[in-house]
Amino acid sequence: MDHLFTNSSSAVSSARLIYTPSAFARSSLIHLQETGTLQALHSHKSERFGLSSCLFFIVLSGAGELVYDGKQYDLNSGDCVFIDCRKAYSHETGNPNSDKIALWSLSWCHFYGPNMNAIYRKYQERGGRPVFQTDRLSDYRSILADLYQIAGSADYVRDMRIHEKLSSLLILLMEDAWNGKKYISETDSTVSSVADIQQVKEYLDLNFTQKITLDDLASRFFINKYYLLTLFKERYGVTINAYLNQVRVTYVKQQLRFTEKTVEHLAAELHVEPGYLSRLFKKVEGMSPSEFRKKWKGK
Repeated sequence: MDHLFTNSSSAVSSARLIYTPSAFARSSLIHLQETGTLQALHSHKSERFGLSSCLFFIVLSGAGELVYDGKQYDLNSGDCVFIDCRKAYSHETGNPNSDKIALWSLSWCHFYGPNMNAIYRKYQERGGRPVFQTDRLSDYRSILADLYQIAGSADYVRDMRIHEKLSSLLILLMEDAWNGKKYISETDSTVSSVADIQQVKEYLDLNFTQKITLDDLASRFFINKYYLLTLFKERYGVTINAYLNQVRVTYVKQQLRFTEKTVEHLAAELHVEPGYLSRLFKKVEGMSPSEFRKKWKGK
C-alpha cells in the first residue's frame, strides 16, 4: 500500500519539506511538522492514527475520499480538509470501485502546538467540519505557499514567522467554521431567519452599563432565547453573560486607571452591588480593584 504523505516516489510526485522546530517552538508555539504539494501518480490509499498532529490540505484538482471519525467524505477539487490526526483517518485517490477516479493534486501542512487539542475542539464547537468549501481558497493557498517558503529559508526567526502563518490559518478556519444556520430549526415558527449575532454583540458593547437579561435580548432581536445562547457561544466562544462581564471589567479597569471613581460609584453605574463587582473583578484579573489601581497608577 502506498502512503500519500510519505516519500513514496512511485505513488506521488511531490515538493515537500519535513520540518523540525526548535525546542522552544515545540513547547511554546504552533509549529510546523511538514508542508508541501503533490500530484498523485497512481491509485493508492493512506491510513494513520495516533499522530500528535493536525492536518490541513486543499484538493487542487482531481478527486478522492476521506474516512475520518467513522464517516466517509467524497473529496473534489476546491475541498478543504482539517482534521485532528490523533483520530484514525484514511484518504485515497483513484479508487477503482468509485466513480471518482481522477487522481488528485494537493497542497497540505501538518502542524501542532501545546494548545492545539483545545483549539481543534473550539473549531468543532463553532461548527467546523472535517471537510468544507470556502470562498477564500486563494487565502488558504497563499498561507500554504508562504509556509513552504519560510520553512525552507535561513530566516533566524522562522519559527516565529511559521507560528504567525499558522495562526493566520487557524483564524481563517475559525471564521469559516461559523455556521449559525445549522442551529435554526426549519419547523420552528418563532424563528424566521438567523439572528444577526453581530448586532447582539454591538448592543452589549453599547449598553453594558444597563441591566440586561436574556429575555430582554431575545425580545429585542426576535429570537428564541435558547437559540440566542447557542448562536452567541458558538460565534464568540463565550456565553452572553461571560462576554458582558468581560466588557464591564474592561470598563472598570479603564476607570480605575484614568479616573478617581470608587468601586461603589462604578458598581452603581453598572447596576450591581459593590461586593459583587469586586468579586467579579478579582475572578477575572486575579487581584482586587484597589490592587489593580495601585499597580497601574503607581505613585
